[in-house]
Amino acid sequence: MSQVVAPSAPAPSSAGTSTQGSAGANSGTQQGNNSPQNANLQSNPQGNNAKISDAKNAANADTQTQDGGDQSKQNQKTSATLSPEEQAKLQLRSKIYGYSIFADKNFNPIPDFQIVTPLNYVVGPGDQLNVYLYNYAEATYELLVNRDGFITIPRVGNVYVAGRTIEEVRKILIDKFAKFTPGLLGTGGETAKTKLMVTLGETRTVKVFVTGEVINPGAYEISSMASAFNALYLAGGPNEIGSFRDVRVVRGGKTVSHLDIYDFLSNGKIDGDIRVQDNDNIIVGYYLKRVEVAGQVKRPGLFELKTEEKLGDALQYAGGFADKAYRGRVKIQRITSRERRIIDIPEEEYKTFEMATGDSVSVETILDRFDNIVTIEGAVMRPGNYALENSPSLKKLIDNAQGLREDAFVGRINVLRTRTDLTIENISLNYSDILNNTVPDLMLARLDQIIVPSKFEMAQSSYISVEGEVNNPKVGENEGKFAYTANMTLEDALLLAGGLKESAYSTEVEVVRRKRNSIAGAANAQIAEVFKFDVNRDLTLNSKESNFVLYPFDQIIVRKSPNYVEQQSVFVEGEVLVSGPFSIINKNDKISDIIKRAGGLTELAYPEGATLLRRTVVKSLVEPTNFEAEEMTEKSIKKGTIIGDQANVKEESIGIKLKSILRNPGSFEDLVVQEGDIIRIPKRLETVQVNGQVLYPTTVKYGKGLTFIDYISQSGGFTTTSLRKSSYVKYPNGNIDRTRRFMFFNVYPKVEPGSEITVPTRAAPSLTPQAAIQTTTSVLGSIMSLILAVLAFRSIN
Repeated sequence: MSQVVAPSAPAPSSAGTSTQGSAGANSGTQQGNNSPQNANLQSNPQGNNAKISDAKNAANADTQTQDGGDQSKQNQKTSATLSPEEQAKLQLRSKIYGYSIFADKNFNPIPDFQIVTPLNYVVGPGDQLNVYLYNYAEATYELLVNRDGFITIPRVGNVYVAGRTIEEVRKILIDKFAKFTPGLLGTGGETAKTKLMVTLGETRTVKVFVTGEVINPGAYEISSMASAFNALYLAGGPNEIGSFRDVRVVRGGKTVSHLDIYDFLSNGKIDGDIRVQDNDNIIVGYYLKRVEVAGQVKRPGLFELKTEEKLGDALQYAGGFADKAYRGRVKIQRITSRERRIIDIPEEEYKTFEMATGDSVSVETILDRFDNIVTIEGAVMRPGNYALENSPSLKKLIDNAQGLREDAFVGRINVLRTRTDLTIENISLNYSDILNNTVPDLMLARLDQIIVPSKFEMAQSSYISVEGEVNNPKVGENEGKFAYTANMTLEDALLLAGGLKESAYSTEVEVVRRKRNSIAGAANAQIAEVFKFDVNRDLTLNSKESNFVLYPFDQIIVRKSPNYVEQQSVFVEGEVLVSGPFSIINKNDKISDIIKRAGGLTELAYPEGATLLRRTVVKSLVEPTNFEAEEMTEKSIKKGTIIGDQANVKEESIGIKLKSILRNPGSFEDLVVQEGDIIRIPKRLETVQVNGQVLYPTTVKYGKGLTFIDYISQSGGFTTTSLRKSSYVKYPNGNIDRTRRFMFFNVYPKVEPGSEITVPTRAAPSLTPQAAIQTTTSVLGSIMSLILAVLAFRSIN
């Protein structure tokens, strides 16, 4: 007999959607694989909380559960295609308390068949009974109850068992077997030596009807051990208007049981959940009273109430108040016969207030405020928030804060009080007067804020500053400022600054002090005093100057020694005997000196193309200087590379006449080199590059005696848009020579090996001879017309 499984998600249904299968399709199957997690649903001796078990389909329980999961996925896919009315119906169902237990197929009430045989189980046709005789006499019988209600036992004959419980069948069989089985009945006050036990083997199936307001009403064939709740589960449970509080079981035209599903959800049991019999009808009617509970409750939703249940019961079904719920009063929106109405219910009426169907209960959030808080801040041992009940006065509050700190300024303590209109009132008092009982203690109020000032807050922070050639790397971060302490000496300050650098001008260490008693208003008033000291490398002074005590805000300046210069290098690249970095020995070292140290030029050197590359760091006058990035850039320039902020590095190529410099060392053209300079001497060049407005820009071989026009001709000649008079030549050393104009002729510059010829573009296209004649004729005609007009005007006058 195939089992009907309700769909995992609700869908529009009609009566007769359940299916029925052949009675012998799965006969003989006794093992079930369903999860034992619902074993608590098994029947007790009184018939409550019956556990479902369909023996004929237990082997297929896993498959059916999987099919139900597939059906759930299919319903989820098709839910998007439902009409708006059907989607609204699904949303309404999801809010109903108790609906999820029927819709969620992870909850599987189909139990494992391997359970203890209930003694109150009523035997019927199709059941298999296992009879065991043991101890003194032993025998085993597997007996099938036929359709007439009999079982056939060898030597015993037919025994009618239909309608009997298991316990009653056991007693009947003891009486039958006692005639030929020794020891089955006790004698002389002794217990029987032979025991008889009756258990269920394969159970029968029964047909039940689930009708009324359920998701899938219809007829269902289920195990005879199933309960009414299990049948209701297979039908999908009550729908959006079905009752969860009164599910009736009708047997033979009479109501034999009432189920309250809320009892199972709240207490884990259903008193009216009886075991079903053949042709039972489980009827789900309409709900009579349903209310909505929303807001700060643990389980908001729609809850069905019985006629005698009150507001307190609805709140209990909603799980009670949430942590932040306002419990003092709830609001109810009620639908009257004409309009809506709002009702405020105080907390003391929750258990007696009568609810009406359609009521909506709203539980609000508590106020985000404290009703008993006072705050103390400032120079106390434990500042923070305190309860007003434990700190009713200022003196008590300070005692609870473990007293005042040593730096507390008790002469003026401020109390900020919030009035009833939420304006702030300031109350100032002398705490010493309260301690001396000169004035009474101040009684505090809710939200009072007490501020105890510190003496240090009313004093300017004193410091001394150190700048210049000292080792402390933090001087650049804190601007060289160090906290001033009493009796601090010059040696102490230099020690805080990390001592003197090697480059320090130790014989001229200055201390600049503010002049605190200068003449006011005088134009030549002295504003600072300067003290100079000769400091040894071990930070000691001579006996007269030792222990020079500093004042607050003194400024110590350690200058750089005037004769201290770090090593500097110049880089030589290209056609020299020895390339690489060369140190600057004298401040006035020139290009010729560096080339001489490099061993002079090679035979392939091209001195006419030599260049000097100079890089300098440009500081912005607008943006603040990043000292670390600038220092990194300067160090990289000294090594011949650029690392860091390249945008602030000015790189310029200086054209030098190396041939003339080497011929006349120390001449005007022999430049003084700087740190980081790069002298580049190329190989002998044998090509000339032609760019710009020529027919075919290209690179041609240099030929001695060829002129500027010759190279232009080798590139195809000028175009119609060439600006010939602005053509120029860039030489290998970076120098540029342009075309000059002599009367109506262009004098083009000289071309040397490695040069780059550039012909710029004319701003407007040149005129053809015909266009020039037409333009000239038009201009002359306009001039003649103007002259004739002037002459005519004069003759008239």
